Amino acid sequence: MTVLLLVLAAYLMGSIPTSYLVGRLHGIDLREHGSGNLGGTNAYRVMGLAAGVPVVLVDVAKGVIPAYFFPSWDGAALGDLALLYGLAAITGHVWSVFMSFRGGKGVATGAGVLVALAPTSALIGLLVWIGVVSITRIVSVASISAASLVPLSAWLTDEATSTVLFCAAIAMFVWWTHRDNLGKLARGEENRFGRNPEASDSSGRG
Repeated sequence: MTVLLLVLAAYLMGSIPTSYLVGRLHGIDLREHGSGNLGGTNAYRVMGLAAGVPVVLVDVAKGVIPAYFFPSWDGAALGDLALLYGLAAITGHVWSVFMSFRGGKGVATGAGVLVALAPTSALIGLLVWIGVVSITRIVSVASISAASLVPLSAWLTDEATSTVLFCAAIAMFVWWTHRDNLGKLARGEENRFGRNPEASDSSGRG
């Protein structure tokens, strides 16, 4: 029963609509601006760095807390439950019960889970993300690239097999949540990283 309650708690924690709440503080509904996505990148594009950074940090924490702390509270002595709690948090972020099962794409919260379970691989993923964004200026390409390399990094750094498989599953999930971005990339329509002046003007009217 404790494990089930913690899984539910992890899902609800992941479901906290950080970017939506920050958007409301700015007088806007983020679902109606920019890409409409409830994630850190859209928060930055629409509201700027002062909004985007806190959104990302909180979304990362939504993954760190369940994966790192919940296993010490469940009394089950099953190490892989950290993966279950992390997965529940990611699921909540992508399909938030508070937002009619809409949300972000799971990258920041997934990164938070990785910070808790495999910090070296998380650091490598971050460096890859920064490097790809610096070169391409396209967040979706950076997120997919980082997520794709993390399973290999986890394997090379001798993480547990369950963690490596979890990282591989998350990589496939990130590809899936970015399927619309892949279509835009193919058509040459994907947004570059940076403020969107039109979105900024819209937020200013809110």
